[in-house]
Amino acid sequence: MAMKVGVFVGSAPMSFTAESAPSSPVDLRWGEPSEATRRYTYGATECYVMRRHGEQGQVAPHAINYRANLWQMKVLGVDAVIGSHTVGSVDPKLQVGGLVIPEQLIDYTWGRESTFDDTRRHVEFSEPYDSVLGKSLASLDESIVHGGVYGCTQGPRLETAAEISRMANDGCTLVGMTGMPEASLARELALPFVSLCLVVNPGAGIAGGTIDMSALRELSVRGARKFVDLIERFCLVQ
Repeated sequence: MAMKVGVFVGSAPMSFTAESAPSSPVDLRWGEPSEATRRYTYGATECYVMRRHGEQGQVAPHAINYRANLWQMKVLGVDAVIGSHTVGSVDPKLQVGGLVIPEQLIDYTWGRESTFDDTRRHVEFSEPYDSVLGKSLASLDESIVHGGVYGCTQGPRLETAAEISRMANDGCTLVGMTGMPEASLARELALPFVSLCLVVNPGAGIAGGTIDMSALRELSVRGARKFVDLIERFCLVQ
């Protein structure tokens, strides 16, 4: 049976190698998504890719319409969603340039539209990521670290050293700005979701000194190939 996979990518340019075409029209009941998806075909698998920061990378993390983005994937009928995220390391053992699939998260954001339902409905979220999907991705590359805790901050600024220290005390191993409410909205829509993270810098205070923004951007661009390779391999074996 054919599978449909939804993929959210960041602002770094990613070149998928499969045949592509524009996807079907969007459903705007939750507003405009970041952009229209493109459909890539890998045998019997269809992969729908959306840049969450928009076509020009102009949408800041706190301003993304996560509800519209997830709703578009639902309307397209995807069976699972992979969120690719560039992150900083809170755990100093995690190497820059490595891929991590976290198993837990802590949400430090505020004011983001984070539910499709304003009635009193509680969605079970003790395990925020789909374990089967995570294991399937991790099995494709033995260098991937499968485990850890993604701490999602508000952005768009980077964190202070004290904030990273607090996050370490809370149990976070990674820090990013776009992991929530992507994961919880996917859960509301019953879409299996996993976060695929590329470590592009140590968090503030972890390595000493200030964060080199140009080096961070360069590594994000180079690391985009890792995201694409793994996602394409995943699609090919479905």
